[in-house]
Amino acid sequence: MPALIDLMQAGRRVERHYPWPRAIVDGEVWRSAASACANGGMSLLGLWGEPSRVHMAILDDRTSDIGVISLDCPDRRYPSVAAYHRPALRLERTIHDLFGLEAVGTPDSRRWLDHGRWQTRFPLGERLNASPDASPYPFLPAEGDGLHQVAVGPVHAGIIEPGHFRFTASGETVVRLEERLGYTHKGVEALMAASTIEQAARLAGRVCGDSTVAYALAFSQAVEAALQITAPRRALWLRALMAELERLANHLGDIGAICNDASFALMHAHCGVLRERVLRAAEAAFGHRLMRDVVVPGGLARDIASDGPATIRAALGEIRRHFPALVDLYDNTASLQDRTVGSGSLNPALARQFAAGGYVGRASGRNHDARRAPGYHPYDVLRFDIPVLNEGDVNARVWIRIREVEQSLSLVDQIIAGLEAGPISVPLQNGSAPSEGMAIVEGFRGDILAWLRLSGDRIERCHLRDPSWFQWPLLEAAIEGNIVADFPLCNKSFNCSYSGQDL
Repeated sequence: MPALIDLMQAGRRVERHYPWPRAIVDGEVWRSAASACANGGMSLLGLWGEPSRVHMAILDDRTSDIGVISLDCPDRRYPSVAAYHRPALRLERTIHDLFGLEAVGTPDSRRWLDHGRWQTRFPLGERLNASPDASPYPFLPAEGDGLHQVAVGPVHAGIIEPGHFRFTASGETVVRLEERLGYTHKGVEALMAASTIEQAARLAGRVCGDSTVAYALAFSQAVEAALQITAPRRALWLRALMAELERLANHLGDIGAICNDASFALMHAHCGVLRERVLRAAEAAFGHRLMRDVVVPGGLARDIASDGPATIRAALGEIRRHFPALVDLYDNTASLQDRTVGSGSLNPALARQFAAGGYVGRASGRNHDARRAPGYHPYDVLRFDIPVLNEGDVNARVWIRIREVEQSLSLVDQIIAGLEAGPISVPLQNGSAPSEGMAIVEGFRGDILAWLRLSGDRIERCHLRDPSWFQWPLLEAAIEGNIVADFPLCNKSFNCSYSGQDL
């Protein structure tokens, strides 16, 4: 099996692509890379397109090398990656919807983002007039005695983003789940093109509201890589502080919400109180509950408030006082354990195949955290563990969140203690020649990838990949064999992003 470096050396190296290399390859090398991902030697990090080119980001699992290979598509066709490696399937369908590039040999050519309601087809490629009427979506067939279908969504009860779930069941047991997403498509990649760096940074922070810090961080690191600049030390540490506060707030909210879907509202209420304390501390420290528009290319838009560290410490002190009792309550409530233990089990082999990040992957044995590998400052000098379990069920995903809350509490203490005085930003020195940058950062759901090309102070092309791209398909696998009534519980334990996946 070829190593990533062999694939890269077989192509033509692209200049001014940082910090990892990019090479333009031919169809044979492209297929070899897809086959290597399928055989387990490499992990697919991303797959995206341009009007006449496709790109594949790859992690070599043996050497931890990262690289991007690109394939020109003069005839608007390219060899399907999904024909070898199924995790690429929805990304290929998206490339077709946006650019009109055809994946030859794909096992599924149905539209993904394009629901037949757009005024044009292939809006980022060769624009074509769209059909005025949308044809029904062809869900996959299921045959067997006594099977019936249950259609859920796209509109759901409560405050939740739209997504359609089509269950095929035998009695109450789920035989197949098929998702249809794309309802929250916002045209992010089209809006990014030709925007200024400042405009694009604001947009990146709005791709997924509960991960605004993580997205802004990924985008900013990609810009800084492209421009070959480094944000000041104080800014890097404050970025990490905000990222851990965001992780804390989301994990606390998720733990309570999972218990609520198991009809244990008491945990939901108490976790909601703790989450609110984190959000209020974030607002006091950085001027916004979600800390939006604070992380920018070159550093930060504003410094932490003078009383911010004390406010954050007070909030963390309250969490430390109350959270252990909530953990004991979760662990010792038999009716709750009956719902979470053994439900929605994800096979570790599937987690590895899809390179699942975050609590989804770590609850199924995949020991990966972008803060550690490829890693970025200040996490390279901070002490933290990466919790990993192998059971892969709802209970395991809850426990990964619990342990990550504990790790984030420790990290916040270390970061505040290590803060030093200094500048919080550096000016952006835009080069005359186009340059490309890429970054991978750890959001609360897992690794977020950002890739972009700069031309002066403008974004020529930008692609942002949410961890949910590789987690949504795994939910379909995890729910099989469970009862339909357990779907909300399993779904919340994954907590995949609709908005982040729909671009």
